[in-house]
Amino acid sequence: MARHRPAGFPSKVGEDAVTEPSAPVPGAREYRAPDITVEYDSARCVHFAECTRGLPSVFDVSQRPWIQPGNAAASTVAEVVERCPSGALHYVLPGQAEAPTVPTTITQTAIGQIIIRGDLRLTDGSGAMSREETRMSACGCGASTRRPFCDKSCSSTA
Repeated sequence: MARHRPAGFPSKVGEDAVTEPSAPVPGAREYRAPDITVEYDSARCVHFAECTRGLPSVFDVSQRPWIQPGNAAASTVAEVVERCPSGALHYVLPGQAEAPTVPTTITQTAIGQIIIRGDLRLTDGSGAMSREETRMSACGCGASTRRPFCDKSCSSTA
């Protein structure tokens, strides 16, 4: 089972956050600094650009590597990562978890993407848990090749 649970993420609703090892996002790249690791899953990124607008000294597509988490305070990097609506970015901070939004929120964008924030548990066709998340951009048009995730096909069908 593919699993991503940010460090300290409660395993049950109502449970206090505790520090626990984080399983890397399958297929994601890790960018490390002494106090934070940023994980980036390019397959999930639909270019909302919250990261590059929010903290250009860390998220700069003209630089290599394009994510340099050591260029800002870890807490600031974490705050900007949490703005990523697609869930393409996650972070691991010692002793602090990326907590899910409470209550869970669901918002549809103008072009149909469904932004979900909260304590999310994705299941496969048989109902078995396949992934745990705190944020995702879900397909609202039905055209995505990565369902349930959005791949921005809705922008070409609108």
